[in-house]
Amino acid sequence: MNVYDSTRMADVMAPLGYSEVDSADDADLVILNTCHIREKAEEKVYSDLGRINKHQKASGRKMLIAVGGCVGQAEGEEIIKRAPFVDMVFGPQSYHNLPDMVFRAERDGGSVVDLDFAPQPKFDSLPETSLKGPSAFLSVQEGCDKFCTFCVVPYTRGAEYSRGAGEIEAEARSLVKRGAVEITLLGQNVNAWHGEGSDGKERSLGWLIRRLAEIDGLERIRYTTSHPRDMDDDLISAHGGVEKLMPFLHLPVQSGSDSVLARMNRKHKAGFYLDIIEKLRKARPDIALSSDFIVGFPGETDLEFAATLKLIETVGFVQAYSFAYSQRPGTPAATAREQVPDEVKSERLRQLQALLVRQQTVFNKASVGKTMKVLFDRDGKYDGQLIGKSPYMQSVHVHGASAHMGRIMEVIITGAYQNSLAGELLTAKGIEDRKYASLHHV
Repeated sequence: MNVYDSTRMADVMAPLGYSEVDSADDADLVILNTCHIREKAEEKVYSDLGRINKHQKASGRKMLIAVGGCVGQAEGEEIIKRAPFVDMVFGPQSYHNLPDMVFRAERDGGSVVDLDFAPQPKFDSLPETSLKGPSAFLSVQEGCDKFCTFCVVPYTRGAEYSRGAGEIEAEARSLVKRGAVEITLLGQNVNAWHGEGSDGKERSLGWLIRRLAEIDGLERIRYTTSHPRDMDDDLISAHGGVEKLMPFLHLPVQSGSDSVLARMNRKHKAGFYLDIIEKLRKARPDIALSSDFIVGFPGETDLEFAATLKLIETVGFVQAYSFAYSQRPGTPAATAREQVPDEVKSERLRQLQALLVRQQTVFNKASVGKTMKVLFDRDGKYDGQLIGKSPYMQSVHVHGASAHMGRIMEVIITGAYQNSLAGELLTAKGIEDRKYASLHHV
């Protein structure tokens, strides 16, 4: 979502003659687009602001400095107090007002603060989404009503809001017309999306995916991030019935302990999560799963942590994000008395990540020898190397594929590593070369 927001900020500023540069040294406007999920995020922002201000003074040239995103929303006027040289502070729901903020900052001087919380006007005011490759993000839902006790998102992103189906389809068609072959639907709780169909009936994400799958030229559909409570049967069946929906799902569970999940206010139990996984695998047997985990949540015991390891062993994940719990100011869990010592959290995180790495490595190694359709979307580190995405979100690097940027090509997987795969293009020539090599070896 932050990558999407940053792209949209650049889109908003383009009509004013602004274009992106690689370094703040060359910038007339520096925007720190921030996330408030991780510990001490705001302190990192102030550190960066100090560095940018020092550079500005040394260079002798004026640049506008802005803080956007969730830290901007959470800190507000406090940023101006601590860093009075900041020209603009705004939240994730008000960056469509950037041109006006820039004008006011240049005209009036001082600092401009915009913390509006209305998502609909933002989408109504945004220009056409820019496209920088064959993959595109499309925001369909924002905000969260779940109020997990560890999370700041409801306070920084606001209540759940779903964009209209017609608006989403029009943007998807525009992206495909301009070269997108893969679209990832975005939302804080993307599977909470709901909207009215052309027949006036209330529809959910599974229906939207089926509708978008009818767009000619759109080859791949993904969505992130989901909440277990919003994985309805219609969405699960879409995984089995929509060929363009990729067999990879990021579905955060956070813990395998029912008592921890209750303290987190997750509104689901471990058994409920496992039932969803069983349904998904019945609908799409080759589906690969990713998740989020928090270890050391307040009051977590050794037995509760063991329940999380058991769930991981039961499911088998191909990717995951895992963190030691950190206190987020303003959230209920931050004031809980039974905070777990840092050394205990660190050890539990080490054990959990070691298990996840083993599972990921096993999954990647099992890919060797298989043929996969890979979407090449970026250059590799070496000349002639391209990197693409497998259907399961694995990075696949291939040499000699430079002519295929932006295309989906069949690749035979030849090597596996912890975080990536190596492969060869499955071309007619490649097939003959391998046959010759095989016979020669015999």
